[in-house]
Amino acid sequence: MTAAQSPYSPADRPRLGLRERKKIKTREAIRTATYALIKEQGYDATTIEQIAERAEVSPSTVFRYFPTKEDIVLTDEYDPLILAELRARPADEPWMDALRHVMRTALDLSEREDPEVLRLRAHLGVQVPAVRSRYFESMTQTGRLLREALAERTGRDPESLEVRVSAMALIGGMMEVSMYWAENDFEGGLRDLMERALDVMEHGLGPEKP
Repeated sequence: MTAAQSPYSPADRPRLGLRERKKIKTREAIRTATYALIKEQGYDATTIEQIAERAEVSPSTVFRYFPTKEDIVLTDEYDPLILAELRARPADEPWMDALRHVMRTALDLSEREDPEVLRLRAHLGVQVPAVRSRYFESMTQTGRLLREALAERTGRDPESLEVRVSAMALIGGMMEVSMYWAENDFEGGLRDLMERALDVMEHGLGPEKP
């Protein structure tokens, strides 16, 4: 893959075998069942047993794919793709330009999902302590992966303070974008909020707009 190529290009993706396609289908069935049940009766009332019954799998199958109910609600499937996209950016491209490209690509992926599911996920991350806690933990893990990608790009130590702060500033900013979006009843486009957050990271607060 050259620096200009994207790992998201369908032509570059290997064809999945039957086993992998079945796994994806099962994961989606579990997630679809979970979202439907939560919308019907709320998060706390939804059990793994109910999810398994709705998805037509066993509870042990649910746990094989998702260690906790919180993991069903959240998603980290995009992390490897986003990091691959970041590593594929031209080496001489400014860091913030590369980040903007990658974050726009991430939003392109998320917009393929049901908008109602996106809003539900963001709402649960704000309203349900267990989901919020798992979300923070998951994003911290994503931050560690981002540190590695940033260190590779800059030739720095991934454990250096500068790399850690740079990576986690982005992670913290994206978490705040999601929570702000949910707390404000999903007003404004998520893409616009993300661009505003990246502007702050790049240029600072600047003068307050009237």
